[in-house]
Amino acid sequence: MLYIGSDHAGFRLKEYIKKYFAENNILFKDLGVHTQESSDYPVISKKLCCEVLKDQNNKGILICGTGIGVCIAANKIKGIRAALCSDSFLAEMCRKHNNANVLCIGAKVLDNDKSVDIVNNFLSADFEGGRHSRRVDQITEIEKYIEKTI
Repeated sequence: MLYIGSDHAGFRLKEYIKKYFAENNILFKDLGVHTQESSDYPVISKKLCCEVLKDQNNKGILICGTGIGVCIAANKIKGIRAALCSDSFLAEMCRKHNNANVLCIGAKVLDNDKSVDIVNNFLSADFEGGRHSRRVDQITEIEKYIEKTI
């Protein structure tokens, strides 16, 4: 399943992307927010990431003003590999080389059409495995180490 969520600053871009998804028969679930009323990005980041972790095939898209806040919050959650992407190449590579499961974008730094291109590259790229698997496994080992030592 594909999940999408934003804070108030990302609300309009989220709505634009949702419209694109609907027009192109891309299944998704909107986890909020549902208005432009002030909201806190860590809350939506946690909510979306918990859903993404329920199945290894799930992916998520988080949007805030810059993408930075949602990315930082998402990466605090064990098992999440969130990538802040400002262009299509980065979106493709975060999937191919890092097996990113959450894409983070900034509504105040990207226009609507560029955002859709970034989202499409993220969704269409697959993890290449191979030498990249070793590195992603090392990230998982860091998570386990931190969990045990703190």
